[in-house]
Amino acid sequence: MTAEYDVEFVERGDREARFLVRGVTPGFANGIRRAMVADVPTMAIDTVRFVENSSVMFDEQLALRLGLVPLTTPPEGEFGEDETVTLSIDVEGPATAYSGDLVSSDELVQPADENVPIIELKDGQRLEAEADAVVDRGKDHAKHQGGVAVGYRHLQRVEVVDDLPEFEESEPQIVRGVIEDDGDLVPTSEFDHDLTNRYPGKQVELEDVPNAFVFHVETDGSFSVEELVARAADSIESRAIELEDAVQL
Repeated sequence: MTAEYDVEFVERGDREARFLVRGVTPGFANGIRRAMVADVPTMAIDTVRFVENSSVMFDEQLALRLGLVPLTTPPEGEFGEDETVTLSIDVEGPATAYSGDLVSSDELVQPADENVPIIELKDGQRLEAEADAVVDRGKDHAKHQGGVAVGYRHLQRVEVVDDLPEFEESEPQIVRGVIEDDGDLVPTSEFDHDLTNRYPGKQVELEDVPNAFVFHVETDGSFSVEELVARAADSIESRAIELEDAVQL
């Protein structure tokens, strides 16, 4: 029997989104979160060869900065985990070297942002280097974490139970995330996270909606939110298949 999930976007952007998933257990929700952070392979600079570095920063420090520049990651199957893509940079001062100055040997692998500062070069200083980018996973190094901010909360349902007693002042009732009100999904930021702003003079009750979770996902630009979630789900499926094959041996 195939499980049925219901997915609904609350806020949707290329690199940041919030969406509701119904019909999943807490364990499965946490598995998706962990897969987005640790299991989805991304491209990142791994090795740097300096031709000239007359800046005030050591080679090792610059290599670390270059390694943390997010790179777009090609579709699955385009690159194996032992393949590399070469990027080069050549900037002479007075100028600031940015991630956008990196020139890639493959059009599928480019800096996800062009305005990440790498080093400010003074007059007469120069940075020239070549770097190799590889595919790896976040569980091996943080620079390969495509999901830079991934979390989830229970969807909460609000029910108005009564009016406040006469002359009783309402006290702030803080809640964060997304609430369900008469079938509508409402981000709590719309009423400054205080239920008394949305329901003045009312007594309300909150309850967790069973097996319904609101995910908040932000990527580093390696790929879109939709692709990150899809790849995370694929990684869980492939591991489940591997386990099934192993126990049948």
